[in-house]
Amino acid sequence: MKILKKISETFFGQKFENTRVFPVATKIILIFAFFLITSNLISNYINLIFNRNVLLKQARQFLIKELKDIYSFCNNQFKIFEFNQELDGSIQSMEKKSGNEIKNQKSIVLGVKEDGRLFFEATKRDKQKFFEDKKSLEIMNLNRKENVNEGFMNITYHGEEYFVVYKFNPNWNIFLMKGEEINEFYEESREIFKDISVIIVIISLVSSVLGVFILRYILRFLRIMTSSIMKMSTRQELGMIQLDGAPSDDISFLGFSFNSLSSTINNMINIFKKFTNKDIVQKAYTERVVRLEGSQRELTCLFSDIKSFTFMTETLGTDIINLLNMHYDKAIKNIVDYDGIIGSIIGDALLAVYGVFQSIENKSYQSILSSYKIQEVAASLRENMKKKRDEIIRLKGFLSEEDEKIYKAVSLEVGVGIDGGVVFYGNIGSNDRMTNTVIGDNVNSASRLEGLTRIYKVPVICSEYVKDDILNNVENSKIRFIELDMVQVKGKTIGKKVYWPIFENEIDEKMNQELNSYQKGLELYFQGEWKKAYPYFKACADLPMTEVFIERTEENECPADWNGIWTMTSK
Repeated sequence: MKILKKISETFFGQKFENTRVFPVATKIILIFAFFLITSNLISNYINLIFNRNVLLKQARQFLIKELKDIYSFCNNQFKIFEFNQELDGSIQSMEKKSGNEIKNQKSIVLGVKEDGRLFFEATKRDKQKFFEDKKSLEIMNLNRKENVNEGFMNITYHGEEYFVVYKFNPNWNIFLMKGEEINEFYEESREIFKDISVIIVIISLVSSVLGVFILRYILRFLRIMTSSIMKMSTRQELGMIQLDGAPSDDISFLGFSFNSLSSTINNMINIFKKFTNKDIVQKAYTERVVRLEGSQRELTCLFSDIKSFTFMTETLGTDIINLLNMHYDKAIKNIVDYDGIIGSIIGDALLAVYGVFQSIENKSYQSILSSYKIQEVAASLRENMKKKRDEIIRLKGFLSEEDEKIYKAVSLEVGVGIDGGVVFYGNIGSNDRMTNTVIGDNVNSASRLEGLTRIYKVPVICSEYVKDDILNNVENSKIRFIELDMVQVKGKTIGKKVYWPIFENEIDEKMNQELNSYQKGLELYFQGEWKKAYPYFKACADLPMTEVFIERTEENECPADWNGIWTMTSK
């Protein structure tokens, strides 16, 4: 079956989207073969007609010669008849002589009286008493009256057409005829025509098959181009056609032009990708249009912000751009690697969104993994800066005040806030200028949560939505969610629980004991038992978030209207 399919594709092409793409080589050969066979057959037929005319002339010459012999023999028989008066013997002799001159199955020699009676008949067919072609007899009689006693004509005998040569014999008063049945006469030439036609068709078909392979080789790069474009259409992406070794012809020029166009479009798409998200690029490529549209979707939003950015810009000036690019280059790559898209970049702040693509991984889980990758990028950058600082100290022996200020500015630290829920995701703006964005309360909440990292001194803070999404949908996530507080951020009227997600392998025995102490202190803190909570917070002072709780409970005074919610007065 595979061999038959391969042969079929060679001659009749491949199917693409239920439509057969017919090879141009086969089309050329079929058209060429059709005209070649037709022209050869027509030439053969014309040759047959000319040969028939020549054969007919030659046949007439032979008929005349043979008729002369029969005519002379009949005259001799008439003299014998005058001597012995034996008519039957003379007729038999004339029939025998004429029969000896018959070569074909349907050849005839006739002696026809003027009234149509057959005087004698030499033939291998059934004999008749009367000459059936009265019209031809009438013509011969009319010609005789005009002293035309011989000639050529076509007659009907036994219902078939004959060509004959005739001559009137005045001794016997008969028309002597010698003739051949037309179809029988031309039978041999027809067989030759059939044989030559079969040979022409066979040679043409063999040549056509060979021509397909030769043309396929000559047009091989056209086939490569077609196959490559089919694959590109299936993948819905442009690529380059391999044209190594292609000759300098118009087909190769088409291929090179396509590659040039493909390269230009891919460059434009790559530029497009740098300024918009992957899902928008894919949709634009598939649908050939970008619309002002959007929908309500359940997504997880990550907000990252660089701390002390004002100090950094004041210190570094325009060089801050280089630092930002160094950070964002790796940070964004990690976000994309975990199926996130960039919602926006505003100076020191970055918004990423998860859940836009269909993924087997949980969107909130992917955001947590990304958040710590962002922290790793910042830590790596700080480590590189520390190495350069140490190298300067080694060479100079000290750091100037300006150098120390610059070092602090480039020691980049980031905070990450994560929240999720139903938001609007899509394109907004105008048909002339639009942007892809995400809008919703949860986006603002992620920004507020990032601001809390400065208060609680932890790298990542997430909402209860993120915690529940992971615990309910991710098996063995190996992430422990440390409850930080119940806060009411600025601009909100209700409190929300916030959590510090931390990988379980980062928690050693000592930290685990401190977290247990912190949890007990937090329970007492929520209950308003700040005096009792204070010792527990002091016992786990190494935890970054306990500093703020120690400050709050140090005076052991709980607000009179305490409801367990801490109200933030700044963003």
